[in-house]
Amino acid sequence: MSGFDDPLADDVPDPVDRPARFSAGRESELVPQARLSGPMPWVIAIMVALTAIAAVTGLALRNIALAAAADLSGGVTVQVMEAPGEGRGHQVDAALDALRMAPGVTSVRQVPAQEIDRLLAPWLGGEGPDQGVAAADVVPVPALIDVKMGGAVSDAQVAALRARLAKAAPAARVDAQAHWLSPVFDAIDSLQWLAAAMVGLLGVAMCAAVLLAARSALGQHRNTIAIVHMLGGTDGQIARIFQHAIGMDAAAGAALGIAVAVAVVSVLGRKFAGLGAGLVAGGALGWVDWLLVALVPLVAVGLAVLTVRISVLKALGRML
Repeated sequence: MSGFDDPLADDVPDPVDRPARFSAGRESELVPQARLSGPMPWVIAIMVALTAIAAVTGLALRNIALAAAADLSGGVTVQVMEAPGEGRGHQVDAALDALRMAPGVTSVRQVPAQEIDRLLAPWLGGEGPDQGVAAADVVPVPALIDVKMGGAVSDAQVAALRARLAKAAPAARVDAQAHWLSPVFDAIDSLQWLAAAMVGLLGVAMCAAVLLAARSALGQHRNTIAIVHMLGGTDGQIARIFQHAIGMDAAAGAALGIAVAVAVVSVLGRKFAGLGAGLVAGGALGWVDWLLVALVPLVAVGLAVLTVRISVLKALGRML
């Protein structure tokens, strides 16, 4: 597989023209203009597009995890598992008083029934506030109390709250919000590592493709390279010829690949935005994230040029 357009064979210099042709900085005169004719630009475009999409996925997952951790790290949910009635009201009031007096608690709020109805409406199969049916009329719903602690919630703090509520509100159940979402956070972490691994593997695959193309081109132009050596061309000058060729192909492919990636991410972003609130809402990319994504095509071009330079110089050293 070769993406080079015969960079040496088209313009072999005459001995008389040797000083001008092989002076420093004029090697590019031997290279024809790169075109999207070979497979290399398309290979790099595919690699860049997949890498950028994987990078966006990893960054979005990181933002989701950070936003969720910030919201839930100091949160505690108290559920009063008592049937609706006067007894529930007494236990809720007692729980509120006990929680306000608890050390480390910064705020206590009873979640209104209307808010619970809105949260459960999508899961009630069309039943909900829009139809004038309360969630408690469809499923048993406990009274909820939202508690905020001054920092991350420890197991000892949760145990202390349970002990405090044991007498005041026997039907109360205390759960740290971060604890019951820990499997979700573990899954997000695994997906982040998967996205990072995909970025690394795609980078290795692109370097391997460039390496194969460089070796193929060197094999095709071995005789021409030998003539250039006899005419005074150095390994560095010959390597720059191939660098220029692959650099043009890589730049064209990277531009195409990042354009495709941005289009795909934009479409997916609109789809996920329609989901509304929840964990997905925290996955929006900031300007720093987009700056990192913009580095993907630049890094791809740099890797391609560096790979072809190293491979060509090593191959030329073995030819001598």
